[in-house]
Amino acid sequence: MKVLPGLLLAVALAVLGNILADYIAAALGFGHGAISGIMVAILLGLALGNLAKLPEAFSAGISFAVKRVLRLGIVLLGLRLSLAEVGSIGLKTLPVVLVTVPAAILIVSYLGKRIQLSDRLATLIAVGTSICGNTAIVAVAPTIGAKDEETSYAVACITVFGLVAMLAYPFAAHWLFGGDAFSAGLFLGTAVHDTSQVAGAGMVYQQFYNAPEALDVATVAKLERNLSMLVIIPLMAIMFHRRAATGKAPPAWWTLVPLFVVGFAVMSAIRSIGDLGGDRPFGLLDAGQWKSFLSFASTVVTYCLAIAMAGVGLGTSIKGLRTIGLKPLGLGLLSALIVGAISFALIKTLY
Repeated sequence: MKVLPGLLLAVALAVLGNILADYIAAALGFGHGAISGIMVAILLGLALGNLAKLPEAFSAGISFAVKRVLRLGIVLLGLRLSLAEVGSIGLKTLPVVLVTVPAAILIVSYLGKRIQLSDRLATLIAVGTSICGNTAIVAVAPTIGAKDEETSYAVACITVFGLVAMLAYPFAAHWLFGGDAFSAGLFLGTAVHDTSQVAGAGMVYQQFYNAPEALDVATVAKLERNLSMLVIIPLMAIMFHRRAATGKAPPAWWTLVPLFVVGFAVMSAIRSIGDLGGDRPFGLLDAGQWKSFLSFASTVVTYCLAIAMAGVGLGTSIKGLRTIGLKPLGLGLLSALIVGAISFALIKTLY
């Protein structure tokens, strides 16, 4: 299988990251879990991917880890929350998502014009920052007639600054919100760019501060942002009048719903049904077996996210920044700071 070399490398880095995290924690006199294994896995991937030239044979497996393994982890995250809990979190986080996404798109698009970037590139950076990173960029690009290099520049900006946010924001959120896990999770879910980066940031926060709620809230808020593509992408197509120019209609609405969002909802429904079963979940298991299953699923989630984050590190080229140019890079940095500032201000105001 062509995915095997890269996937095994990501798995090895994930395992090594957990081992080194425990070793570093012990050496510093901290307890087990005080250092995030996922953060160590990311850093190992970054170091290996940028200091050594990996053979092309590893590319398919690294991409598989970042996309498929990550999505499996997000789907299984649904088992942590019942539908009632997802709904409760979703209602609380929705106001911040509803304001952050359009505000960021409008502000970043305006700033892009001010620094004389093309409307298309500014739009791609805006939607990538505000909605869901690379997925939004790839989905919006054809509807506005973006050039290949514009799409590549936008993806590079989102990858780099999203990665920085993933590593820095868990600690910033803990300090900014005084250790409140809900607010920190909402900040991570609305201020970090790509789905993989939000999942990684949430897991880092959970591991450092023993706060599972932060990961749960970050995940639900991010899935809400993903679903905003249902509205944003058709609007972008209309604003840029590209249907008449290219002959391409906006994508059908059902193709804009990521399958992992559906999978998350299904797993959440399974958790709800299982919990309603009381002492005999599904009429097949006893309470102890159900609890063991949920614990096993949680462990699988942790390793799926660690493998995916190792892949993110392996696939991030720091050298590639030189090809972007200062203007797109500057807008990428500014847009990341703007989204973070809007999210912080809203959370402080509303909660």
